[in-house]
Amino acid sequence: MSFRRRAWWDAFHLLLEVDRNTPLEADDLEALATAAYLVGRDDDSETIRSRAHHAFLERGNREGAARCAFWLAFGLFHRGAAAPAAGWMARAGRLIEEGQHESVIRGYLLVPEAIRRIGTGDASGAHATFVQACEIAERCGDHDLATLAGHGRGRALIRQGRIVDGMALLDDAMVAILADDVSPVLAGDIYCSVLEACYEVFDLRRAREWTASLTQWCRSQPDLVRYRGECLIYRAEILQLQGDWVDAMREARQACEQLAVPPGQPAIGAAFYRLGEIYRLLGELTKAEDAYRQAAQSGRRPQPGLSLLRLARGEAGIAATALRAVLDETHERRTRARMLPALVEIELALDHVEGASTAALELSAIAADFAAPVLSAVAAHANGAVQLAQGDARGALAALRQGWATWCDVRMPYEEAQTRLLIALASAALGDIDTRDAEFDAARQTFKRLGAAPALGRLAQLCQPRPQRSATGLSPREEQVLRLVAAGKTNRTIADELFISEKTVARHVSNIFNKLGVSSRAAATAYAYQRDLI
Repeated sequence: MSFRRRAWWDAFHLLLEVDRNTPLEADDLEALATAAYLVGRDDDSETIRSRAHHAFLERGNREGAARCAFWLAFGLFHRGAAAPAAGWMARAGRLIEEGQHESVIRGYLLVPEAIRRIGTGDASGAHATFVQACEIAERCGDHDLATLAGHGRGRALIRQGRIVDGMALLDDAMVAILADDVSPVLAGDIYCSVLEACYEVFDLRRAREWTASLTQWCRSQPDLVRYRGECLIYRAEILQLQGDWVDAMREARQACEQLAVPPGQPAIGAAFYRLGEIYRLLGELTKAEDAYRQAAQSGRRPQPGLSLLRLARGEAGIAATALRAVLDETHERRTRARMLPALVEIELALDHVEGASTAALELSAIAADFAAPVLSAVAAHANGAVQLAQGDARGALAALRQGWATWCDVRMPYEEAQTRLLIALASAALGDIDTRDAEFDAARQTFKRLGAAPALGRLAQLCQPRPQRSATGLSPREEQVLRLVAAGKTNRTIADELFISEKTVARHVSNIFNKLGVSSRAAATAYAYQRDLI
């Protein structure tokens, strides 16, 4: 009764008590092992399921023994114990082959092979393998395998670029879970996999809806330990994006605590990374760095968050070097799309407009292929920032307003306010002071509500009166370049000293010549001496 009500702790303790008095039969041992797995008692679950496996063998039930072997492999795989998992998988396969009859376990055994194919880039082969599993599920009438393999087909189609078709299959799998057609162990795994796919294709709307569904599913089973940590990570990210940073912090901390026991759970790295992101946005940089460090120790690469942390500390050069190194060894476009916006921001902070432009163009190309509103907004913001740095305020304003509209639509207030900052600067460059002030004020109110201390600090700097241009009409940076030109330094040397590109120096020199009405470095040098600029 407790098992059917999904009161997992009650089921575990009651079945365990019965087993102590009178050893359970194989079927009941399977139920006990499942309850142990769902309440996080991994060692107990493994031991009990192994007993069930041997009990089925003693009865001559190869199907039951193979089923236990598969689920033992399933649990071990999730614990990161790949070698013993492979051993149990091989045993399950051998038992089925010896039986020489149709078995649903044959379909389950195809799933790891299909997942391996996805991991090696063979999405087409993975899809074909999942189709075979679906056919076996249909012949055997197994809802679990049908849903698992159908969802797998969706993941494979997404990797083939057929995002609409793939997401439709994932939605179908989720409907099966909502209809309670899927066992709890598989339901939790499919929930997490579908959410991973949503973030993979930047589908925030689906991610938000399915995260709410996963949260409700977990709450309906108060004893559930398995999957709760992963659920908290997804909730923390959604809450962060929605601007509920206090709640996001609470969920991220709970995820770290939940996934710490038993040690070695792969998802804990993602939990620490999410915690670091929230700390960074709040301006608690020491805590953020510690969280990123723990994420790295748990196997989760702490980028781009760590580089943005370095930028917030004024270490733009270090940030750029680290992020470029990551991108040099990252070829998967979805992953690059998550790194490139940070690179644009860091390159612009270093006055590397060409590098920022290259990164923004690549980001735009990826966004065009995915056709995801959130990614398109990220690309629009990056391109607007680059155009603004290039002096094209009108073009920047068009791109930025496009991004801003999407941020409003998907309810991402921090990103909305960041874009409004740039809209204010573009408006100021076009002489529209009223719009500048209105956009600055709107951004300020959002940052205050969120508690985004670093963003408020940057806004305060932007609102300060700009340094007066000299009588020459040169900007402070142009005067700096002119002094170095007058000192006889080449563009290459000036670029090295100012940590900007040689092409940027050439652009400054050209602007200086135009403003001073001269046509040579010698004439510019003479002008500098005559005006006591040296």
